[in-house]
Amino acid sequence: MKNSYLCAKCGSKKASVDVIRTTGSGFTRFFNIQNRKFKAVSCERCGYTEFYKTINTSGAGNVLDFLTN
Repeated sequence: MKNSYLCAKCGSKKASVDVIRTTGSGFTRFFNIQNRKFKAVSCERCGYTEFYKTINTSGAGNVLDFLTN
C-alpha cells in the first residue's frame, strides 16, 4: 500500500503507516479491551489520514491488553 499511495488531498506519494487499536462497544468498552485494530495511512506532506480495518485480531493480543490495562 505504501508504494502505491497517492494522497487524495494534496497528491503526494509519500506516506507513513501506523497501527492503532480501539475499543468496541458494550463489554469491551466497559473493560477498555482494545479489540479493534486499524492501519492508519498518513500523508507525510499534509497529514491527511485514512483508516483501514484489519480483519484478523489476535485473541492473545486481546487477553494481554485486558491484563495490562
